[in-house]
Amino acid sequence: MNPLYAVSPLDGRYAGRTEPLREFASEAALVRARVRVEVEYLIALADLDATPLEIGERNREYLRTLYEEFDEDDAELVKQIETEGYGDYSATNHDVKAVEYFVRERIADPKLSHAVPWIHFALTSEDVNNLAYRLLVRGAVEEVLLPELREVGEFLADLAREHRDVPMLARTHGQPATPTTFGKEMAVFASRLGRAIGRVKSARDGLQGKLAGASGTYAAHVAAYPDVDWPEFAREFVEGLGFEQAPVTTQVNPCDDLAELFDALRGANNVLLDLDRDAWRYVSDRYLGQEAAAGETGSSTMPHKVNPIDFENSEGNLSKANADLVFLGDYVTSSRLQRDLSDSTVKRNIGAAFAYCLLGYAKLQDGLGKVAPNEQVMREDLDSTPEVIGEAVQTILRREGHDDAYERVKDLTRGQRVTLADFRDLFAELDVDEDTREELMALTPAGYTGVAAGMIDSVAERDM
Repeated sequence: MNPLYAVSPLDGRYAGRTEPLREFASEAALVRARVRVEVEYLIALADLDATPLEIGERNREYLRTLYEEFDEDDAELVKQIETEGYGDYSATNHDVKAVEYFVRERIADPKLSHAVPWIHFALTSEDVNNLAYRLLVRGAVEEVLLPELREVGEFLADLAREHRDVPMLARTHGQPATPTTFGKEMAVFASRLGRAIGRVKSARDGLQGKLAGASGTYAAHVAAYPDVDWPEFAREFVEGLGFEQAPVTTQVNPCDDLAELFDALRGANNVLLDLDRDAWRYVSDRYLGQEAAAGETGSSTMPHKVNPIDFENSEGNLSKANADLVFLGDYVTSSRLQRDLSDSTVKRNIGAAFAYCLLGYAKLQDGLGKVAPNEQVMREDLDSTPEVIGEAVQTILRREGHDDAYERVKDLTRGQRVTLADFRDLFAELDVDEDTREELMALTPAGYTGVAAGMIDSVAERDM
């Protein structure tokens, strides 16, 4: 399809950016994951002593090729079975039943035909779907989203180390405040992102699966083989796919685990949204200089413009991702009584939420790669705002026993333009010893950054 005619920008304007998620978020990927669950379940039944099913090693290898070598033709065949019918199969209008018939079709060989009755044995479609979705979600997080988040974190850590000593005016409530360093501010974001990544990894590792039948009671399994410990069988199967077993469920996996993952991703996104907005402001204040791309247009009418479009694009996409993640987390954890189908169509949008995350991460990296601290502007801004040393002055005077220290500095500075000369006039008339007077005289905005530069090394590696 021509991207110009795509309904969504994810598959149109941004198709190249979102391509890495196709392996985990497309309809074909979901079908492939369902085939994997059906095949592995069939093999697990063959390993169960209670069943007469036997599948030799060579046939097991063949069965696994059904999902390992799953291709476009296979996906189209499954879709044909679902929508039109194929051979002896009428149109199912049921996506999981179509997968079952696909596997039947692929093992029609006499050597495996005896296994046909055991495909999807005692399962409900949600047993397959909940595991298939988690295989895809885990893959998308592990192989696409987390690497991008780590790359952002590493870039921020490098910025922090490289510019640890660059003094910069801080702003609290948008007003001039105690100076900081550009490197320390980047370290804050690196540290926050590191913790957020830890939450994402923890949520990923806590994904749960269920395999308990139509109402979560293993009723069909027990009816066929009452002496088998089916909950234990299910636990081993679910853990074999790399998930914890959801201990008690209805027909559906309650999805609290997915909600936790979505919330963890939203937390990481919030850190980066904060960074997008700060970076945008730093560009506006000329603290960050932007690289002008050759031939690029910043404005259709103002030729001089170089806009912080990557940070703006990232902010927009991350905001959209968060809106989707909140909706998903709220919706998938609810189901009327033991099952309703409304979550089915909602879960198909998980990939879209992840795609907006990916776009936000990529655009933020683009933006960071085009800017550099403008040390001269930062220094000039500091020099023109000497009142920020007022905190240091009143604190030193408190140390020396002056109970009116705060008030004296307030009278000098609050709401007024002052210079370092004004401060030095104050210092000259203070009743302090000469060592203290020299200490006060030496104060400058650029030098008043505390241990900001050293704090970068104190941040644990796991947080950077």
